[in-house]
Amino acid sequence: MSSDIKRVSIIIPAYNEEKTIEKILKKVLNVKLPLEKEIIVVNDGSTDRTKEIVEEFIKKHPNENIKLINKKNGGKGSALKLGIKHSTGDIIIIQDADLEYDPNDYPKLIKPILEGKAKVV
Repeated sequence: MSSDIKRVSIIIPAYNEEKTIEKILKKVLNVKLPLEKEIIVVNDGSTDRTKEIVEEFIKKHPNENIKLINKKNGGKGSALKLGIKHSTGDIIIIQDADLEYDPNDYPKLIKPILEGKAKVV
């Protein structure tokens, strides 16, 4: 494993995801990685309870590195740009809030990067 890779930033763009946001945050927290995790939720102007649910989740998990960034609605692309701008990880993972992708796949995804075989997966 490359010793200069220490942290992974997981960016979760979210717009009106009150039904799934807590589930995805739990799944991301529970996945085991050989790196420190930074979770960045970018609330893209949700009009439901997405923001409040994330705030409550952060309060329940004070020892985890979870950030919430709130912005006016501008679409997924602008949410991702803002999340990347605020990330401090050596690797960035984009995780949709709707549970389409399974965080349990992270170890397989980042393995080629950690082994120095790829820069992007």
